[in-house]
Amino acid sequence: MSREQFLTIAVNLLHRAFMQEKRTKAKSLFRDVAEGKMVPLTNVQMEDKSTVRFDLSLDHSEYGGSLNFGAFRNSLTTLLGNLANAVQEKREISTFSAEGNVENMIFGVTGVTVERDVPSVMVLSANIGGRDAAVQLRLMYLDYQQFLLSQQQDDDGEASTAVS
Repeated sequence: MSREQFLTIAVNLLHRAFMQEKRTKAKSLFRDVAEGKMVPLTNVQMEDKSTVRFDLSLDHSEYGGSLNFGAFRNSLTTLLGNLANAVQEKREISTFSAEGNVENMIFGVTGVTVERDVPSVMVLSANIGGRDAAVQLRLMYLDYQQFLLSQQQDDDGEASTAVS
């Protein structure tokens, strides 16, 4: 499966779970992942007729403040829109290995929002190397400060490596 096909599936699953679903059910799913649970989203039949389970988790440890459903949904809406645009425009989407694990990828498209004057940056990561036939989608908030540092260094003509 190509990266574009994978991202299309991921965007559609997340959109269905949080945007198309009734608010009470979407909010319940948010509460579960916000509490650190890995939640099964659905099973997807692949082209080769195999079935892959998609699970979801959320890492909001870098979110500035107390995360509520409205703020989460705003971040997710922005991220999904940016991912969909990148796929539709056939842009090259960078991926980064998380923690040196090549089976755990972070996609280089962000969803940046501001809630109560505090910016937040959401990204999508995926772990495709589980023992069972499952893909773990993980929504993550990153420390927005590292993006400010990177931008300042770019503006100063220095290397664009962000220092954490």
